[in-house]
Amino acid sequence: MGIQVFFASLLCRFLKAVARIAHRGGTAMPGRYALKLCPDLLKVLAGDVHVVAITGTNGKTTSSRMVEEAFEEAGLDYISNRSGANLISGITTEFVMNATLTGRPKKHYAVIECDEAAARKVFGQLQPEVVLVTNLFRDQLDRYGEVTHTLGNIREGLKGTPESLLCLNADCSLTSSLALDVPNPCVYYGVNGTAVSSREKPSISDATHCIRCKTEYEYDYMTYAHLGGYRCPKCGYRRPDADVAVTAVARQTADSSVVDMDIFGEKRTVTVNLPAVYNIYNAAGAIAAAMKMGIPLDTAVSALGRFNCGFGRMEKFDLGAGGTRMMLVKNPAGCNQVISFLREIGEDFSLVVCLNDRSADGTDISWIWDAEFEHLEEVRDRIRNVYVSGTRAGDMQLRMKYAGIDPEKILLETDYAKLVDAMAAQEVPVFIMPTYTAMLDLREHLIRRCGGADFWE
Repeated sequence: MGIQVFFASLLCRFLKAVARIAHRGGTAMPGRYALKLCPDLLKVLAGDVHVVAITGTNGKTTSSRMVEEAFEEAGLDYISNRSGANLISGITTEFVMNATLTGRPKKHYAVIECDEAAARKVFGQLQPEVVLVTNLFRDQLDRYGEVTHTLGNIREGLKGTPESLLCLNADCSLTSSLALDVPNPCVYYGVNGTAVSSREKPSISDATHCIRCKTEYEYDYMTYAHLGGYRCPKCGYRRPDADVAVTAVARQTADSSVVDMDIFGEKRTVTVNLPAVYNIYNAAGAIAAAMKMGIPLDTAVSALGRFNCGFGRMEKFDLGAGGTRMMLVKNPAGCNQVISFLREIGEDFSLVVCLNDRSADGTDISWIWDAEFEHLEEVRDRIRNVYVSGTRAGDMQLRMKYAGIDPEKILLETDYAKLVDAMAAQEVPVFIMPTYTAMLDLREHLIRRCGGADFWE
């Protein structure tokens, strides 16, 4: 095994160096070839590392950045896959680059974002001390299948690491159901009905019926999509009490949120360096995970007001008179939350929507018709214009037309260099909603213009 680890690590380092010379990320490919030489490479390299793994449909990258900041403030030496390479190949590359050729780790902690479909293979090799599961939504049906299939992947992965402590979203009936099938110890986080809630039934829900007996859920309150105070009137399955609970939202702005939390019995007022309800969930989950990794409460709370968001996740660019913010979208639930954020902005803005259908985006783009773009009509007087771009720009142009946006305001521009010029000329804030590969392509043009780190840095 020692010889295999040595040559697999050597190959991975060589391929990584070649990729960087070619100005490519080299985040996944080196690990993929290294695993061919040594299939258990990740297990060997992670053996002496204290790992927190973050998975789920939405919020993985942002939650990871929050936990990273807590590690940073606590003075812990850690590695992370902040490039977003969250399959087993990319995670392996990160561990190789932070170990000696003989497999000895250079750092003692790791914050690892893990693709929910990859959890089946990754968790057993990583043996994380803590697993944070953010939520589960329908996403990329051509790749993940139905949401219950994604749930099954995570469940299978957890069976390979029964001692990992789970931090589960209490408000997501799918996520919290993991506790029914695995022996792992669990803690829960969520948003109480006194904080952010609605009794209106959402137009989109990926979990309308009980995961145990298939009876339709009743809700005491809802936050968004299928999240909230669910309960089954037949078998009694219901939202568990949250150990880390958001009890009130004191203030929300276009840049941040201030919330009251009950954190394992301690009351704190917490500033989250990002806006929107879904980031409040990310914050609660990150605090739970960080504390279960041994981070002091005050340090975990402080980190939420300081962390830098991940690339493309509410990321800011100094472009245009009002600035530019990029917000990744990839499924109806996440897209609806961005739309909800835009509806709350009390000023004029320009919108850029970039839709690609490459494999990393999901080749099935029919989800854009499930997303509630119609709600943008409520703020149509504040929308200066809507630029559509990407490989499926024409589809998005049609979607915006049917959503009620004035066709004269909808501008199609597939040349990213010209699109950046157009954004720079705006006198109002610009908000970009790209799918994954569109985000990478457009972001490259933005950092050339504005400066900033490449996505793998």
